[in-house]
Parts: sequence; structure tokens; C-alpha cells
Amino acid sequence: MQSSPTSEFPARHRLLLVDGHAFAYRAFFAIRSLSSPDGAATNAIYGFIRMLGRMQPKVKPSHLAVVWDGGLAAERMALLPQYKAQRPEMPRDLELQLDQIVAYLRAAGIVSLLQDSLEADDVIAALTRQAVADGMEVVIASSDKDFMQLVSPDVRLLNPQDKTDTLWGAEEVRAKTGVEPTQIVDWLSLIGDAVDNIPGVSGVGAKTATNLLRQFGSMDGVYQRLEEVHSDRLRVNLKVSEEVVRRNQELVRLKCDVPCGVSLEELACKPGDAVALRGLYARWGFKSLLRELDETRVPAGDFFPETAGAC
Repeated sequence: MQSSPTSEFPARHRLLLVDGHAFAYRAFFAIRSLSSPDGAATNAIYGFIRMLGRMQPKVKPSHLAVVWDGGLAAERMALLPQYKAQRPEMPRDLELQLDQIVAYLRAAGIVSLLQDSLEADDVIAALTRQAVADGMEVVIASSDKDFMQLVSPDVRLLNPQDKTDTLWGAEEVRAKTGVEPTQIVDWLSLIGDAVDNIPGVSGVGAKTATNLLRQFGSMDGVYQRLEEVHSDRLRVNLKVSEEVVRRNQELVRLKCDVPCGVSLEELACKPGDAVALRGLYARWGFKSLLRELDETRVPAGDFFPETAGAC
């Protein structure tokens, strides 16, 4: 079922939080060859601007921030030194474009957040908790499955891999995993996460993890009633892996109490600076964006025709 942002979120303030590095990578690999008049790569910049421009009219945020990774959490590294260690180094051409994307965000009046030594996921989780406590709705733009644990009646996900543009709620999480958002930490702790280099329980895949949590409710329930697990092999694997599962719970659970470094008021959508945007687009050789900028004359927060009134 496709969720409608306009029908489900009619009145309250809405915060859109964008997973910056995830979208920069996506933009970089989606457009393989694009450069400025001086020969510098601009594919990630252009793709990021276009993606952000498409998101805003779908979500219609009153508040908006792009959040970047500031490093790996020390607590997770202490628990698992090889945490995310398998990830390849960022391509140099992408790295060189990140500061330019931040320059665009500044000119567009959009807050760009990077907290040293904090992962973007945790900062997004902390902002989400703060916003919900303040009576706001939140949409998190990311394909990272860890964010499914935050889904609630007030929190939705906009997954760029979902071409239906559905705002994911509990129904979509259940359809994807077979479990409730409140069970996602335990579900991921059982199956592990190859993207983050977190090993799971031997012999436990997504279907087995779902069946266990449907039967026992939680990992505490599994270990309290371990004798009720019918498969001898599965029971043994779960028993010998309890320390791994408990560690994984700490690795997967997002930290909602990290410092955000910004107030919700500072995230309110603001008008873009047409002069600054025009200068950036000219330097990068973005003729279509220059043309659209002139056509729209940049009303408050609007950078392309498709974003009119979105922010």
C-alpha cells in the first residue's frame, strides 16, 4: 500500500532527515560521467541536488537537515574492532565533491550536520527522538535497514531503493522483514549485517530469525525458553552464540542520546540564496539548473520547478 505524505501528514510540522553520505554515494554511482568547465568531477553534486529536489515535494517538510558521518562510534569499535572495516575507501572523485555539496546546501538554506566521532545514524536517531518529543513528524531518507527500528506512527522512512515512493511505516517494515519495528534490533542481531561487517548466528537467516521472534517475541524470550526451540542444531547454535547476539544488540541499536549540535528551530526551511546558487551552478556548468533557477526566481526554499512549495 502506498502511503501519501499529503493525506497522512496534514498539519503538523514535519522534519526530513537525509543520510548525507548514503545519498552522495548513490548520486556518484548513478551518474558516471559529468564534469565542470574546468574538468572537475561534478556527477555526485548534480545527482545529489536532483535527488534532494525530488524528495522535498514528496515529503513537504517544514524542517530539513542533511546529516553526515563524523566517524565510527568508539563504543561500537570497542565491542567489535572489525566493525565496518571491510568498507572500501571512498573514491577520490567523490571525496573531492563533498565540500561542494555542502556549499550547495549552505546556498540553498539547508542545514548540513557533521558531528565529530559520531555516526550519522546516531545523530539522525537523536534528532528523531527530539522532534517526536516536540510533537513533530519525521521522515528519514535512507536505505539503511537500521532505521527500521525507529519507525512509529510519527516516524516514516523514504527508501531511495523503493521506486513506489512509499513512506515506509510499520506495515512496510513487516512486509520486508516479517517483524515489528520494535523487533528490528533483535532481528538484525540474529542475522548480522554484512554491510557493517557484523556476523550473525550460524545457520540463522532472515526467515529463521523472523520465525523465532514471532514465536518468542524477543531475544530475551528466546533465551528464557530456549528448550522450546524444536531444532537441535538451531538450539545449540543459539546457545553458543548468546554472547555474539548480545553484542550485536549493542552494535545495532541506534543511540538516541548523542549530542545533535543544533536545535530543531535551526532546521526550519529557509529561502535559498539565488545569487550564491547562480554562482555555484555557473562554476559547475549546470546549465539546466541555471535555467530553472531563472524561471522560478527562487521563491523561499524552492530550487527547481518540482520543489515549488515543498519547503
